[in-house]
Amino acid sequence: MHSTGTRSQREATTSALQWPPLQEFAREAMLPQQSRVPGRGRSLAHGPHVRIAYAVIDFLLVCSGGILIFCLRFEVPHSIAQLRQLFRTTPGQTYVGFFLLSAALVLLSCVTQDLYRTPRDRSFLDETFRVAKATGIATVLLVLFIFISGYKDISRVVVVVAGVQNFFGLSGWRYLKKKIVTKRTLRGIGISRVLVVGVGKMGRGLASWFTDNPHLGYSVCGFLDIHKNGDPSVLGTIRDLRAVALSHFVDELFVTLPADSELVKETFLEARRLGLNLHVVPDIYDGLGWRAALHKIGGFPVMDLHEHPIPAFGLAVKRAFDIVGAFLALTLAMPVLALTALWIRLDSRGPAFYVAPRVGWKGRRFRCYKLRTMVTEADEQKNSLRGKNERNGPFFKINNDPRITRCGRWLRKFSFDELPQLWNVLIGDMSLVGPRPHPIDDFERYDLEHLRRLDVKPGMTGLWQVKARHDPSFETNVALDLEYIENWNLLLDLKILWNTLPAILRAEGR
Repeated sequence: MHSTGTRSQREATTSALQWPPLQEFAREAMLPQQSRVPGRGRSLAHGPHVRIAYAVIDFLLVCSGGILIFCLRFEVPHSIAQLRQLFRTTPGQTYVGFFLLSAALVLLSCVTQDLYRTPRDRSFLDETFRVAKATGIATVLLVLFIFISGYKDISRVVVVVAGVQNFFGLSGWRYLKKKIVTKRTLRGIGISRVLVVGVGKMGRGLASWFTDNPHLGYSVCGFLDIHKNGDPSVLGTIRDLRAVALSHFVDELFVTLPADSELVKETFLEARRLGLNLHVVPDIYDGLGWRAALHKIGGFPVMDLHEHPIPAFGLAVKRAFDIVGAFLALTLAMPVLALTALWIRLDSRGPAFYVAPRVGWKGRRFRCYKLRTMVTEADEQKNSLRGKNERNGPFFKINNDPRITRCGRWLRKFSFDELPQLWNVLIGDMSLVGPRPHPIDDFERYDLEHLRRLDVKPGMTGLWQVKARHDPSFETNVALDLEYIENWNLLLDLKILWNTLPAILRAEGR
């Protein structure tokens, strides 16, 4: 099988150093691209069939590991027939379903960690860390599923052992694959011969990177530039592209000159005729675009110079944790809520529950539920008490608020009045952890910068409650809310919930 360079060499008889007229661009762009000879195979390195193969290997490893764990847990079979009989039992069928679910979750987690697209410049440590995150997420979801479903037949030890086995299995075969690919590349197998168009800072930097990282599989033949300058690495001018590409058996072109649409069009046409891969490396914005990701939105190429990614999978896990936590806490709190509601009705005139609009995620309004701790006319009296506000900023708080009832003071001390907000968490208006929701009239006093605290769902507790609960400054409140938003992770939520318990037991509420 001939490589692309060899095929291109046979076309040397048609050499013409003159460029084709640009009016051909529109016509030739509609023609099918010349098929690339699969001698190198680089153009197929990350094709869908390779990703599917990676996913199949992961699936088989998870399932085979599950079978091994099951056999060690119950009985080591001495034949295939005995193994089949073992899986026909009730525990066997239960574990088959469990390991299939485990394999599905592992594959989905691997997709979220981009483990089925393995560029050669990704380090083994980076890939191993991604595998650890994927298997860890899958294991946590399995534990939550078992906990919610109430399955008693699945051992927690098996779940943990399976998670560890999945980590070593998935990272182990990727390590072996990377070692094999690297050895083949260093032996010259699968190498792509590269011609860099442009001998400036970007072109030199790109060539040095390829030279310093031979495992990437690129071998730099030399440069083309606008003018020859006597440098032996500059093989010719840009108009010599066809002759240089043919004589040096070039496979891929990297254009690193400042953006010039006419130059790119001409290079594109010649690359199509020679069957070469063409890459444009834009040297824009004084180097800001060097490591920027390029992707498509609605068919339009977009370069991300800066982004703040939304951890969609992490938010899904947070939502699952909110549902489970709120459901369990609400179930346990039902007797307390019933007795407290009766106490409120006996203590003062009015309903046991207080329902009021609050501002939540992205400024959306929702009905917030609390146990009533004030007199029924509290909202009407708020404006007359504004002059006694003890907090700096748009939110309102008085330590000895005359509107609070006798039982209300006790409920606020231990934060029992906020227990009904577990219902808000359950239906999705709030989260267990997040910035506190403010009333509409306080929200209307926000400055523009304060709106950033509404980028996430409001919570029953938050970083402000555990760090500066009685700090009168609203700016401190906002700063801690933004610190939470910018550094959010599931572990931070668990830490805040854990630190909230002592504050409740110390009766620090007001």
